Amino acid sequence: MTQPLYSALAVLAITALPQFAAAQTPYPSRPIRLVVPFAPGGPVDTLARAMGPKLAEALGQQMIVDNRAGAGSIIGTEIVTRAPPDGYTLLLTSSSLAINPAIYPRIPFDATRDLAPISQLSTSALIAVVHPSVPARSIRELIALAKARKGDLVYASSGTGSAPHLAVELFTSMTGTKMVHVPHKGAAPATIDLLAGNVALMFNNLISAVPNVKAGRLRALAVTGSARTAALPDLPTVAEAGVPGYEASTWYAMFAPPGIAATLVERLHKDVAAVVKSPEIRKQLSAVGIEPVGGAPDQLAKYLRSEIVKWGKVAKASGAKAD
Repeated sequence: MTQPLYSALAVLAITALPQFAAAQTPYPSRPIRLVVPFAPGGPVDTLARAMGPKLAEALGQQMIVDNRAGAGSIIGTEIVTRAPPDGYTLLLTSSSLAINPAIYPRIPFDATRDLAPISQLSTSALIAVVHPSVPARSIRELIALAKARKGDLVYASSGTGSAPHLAVELFTSMTGTKMVHVPHKGAAPATIDLLAGNVALMFNNLISAVPNVKAGRLRALAVTGSARTAALPDLPTVAEAGVPGYEASTWYAMFAPPGIAATLVERLHKDVAAVVKSPEIRKQLSAVGIEPVGGAPDQLAKYLRSEIVKWGKVAKASGAKAD
């Protein structure tokens, strides 16, 4: 072998060593970043921190929750779409992923193309709650009150185009009612306004609403999901309470950057589904109205597409646009 050829092969071998070593390193070999595109303390962050330790135990590596809030979850989501597809950056997000395309004029990614589905972790109904001063003790009475008030009944939401906002818009379109929307910058300030009696009602997340319902500070009328919730098992669904076919649930799911290997997707889905369905996590989530799912990647992909269509129609009909 000639010296130049020998030298060239030696350089090629040395250059390939890191890639070869990486290929032989079992996954995961270092901490995993779980991007939560919302501020700490909300439902998505609560879910991430409940699952994080158990998922770290299953994977054998630390799970670092990284809150990257902003632009209705778009900022944190974009970080994941641009991350290396090596399984060390993951996204835990909510149904805002399906709503945002309808309310933001420009989004720097396509959720169905630029994210790899891992699993739908769970689903959670919202809860229709009113201030105790509101003379409505059922969904039927709320509908009658809204019609009698002729469009001046005021409701709060966690922001224009948020799940609580569009859940009410779906409700009013199906019941032939009109209400005045007052958006807030998050569920917490909206709940404070409702507790003060400055607004009449809200379709709120269960984590924020249930403690206030149990304390008598708010009156619960119904849950918005397709089934009753373990958090308040005697409370009917909106469909049961007088609006057949109504369903508006928030959901939580995990995604990876596009291009991730199928073997990593399979590994992650297996561990994630096992954690979310474990008795300890199931009990912890059910107590705050979050129902475990642990669905397969292809199921999540199909569900995301259907949710984009559903909420796109609601947003268009309501004229909702991001603040």
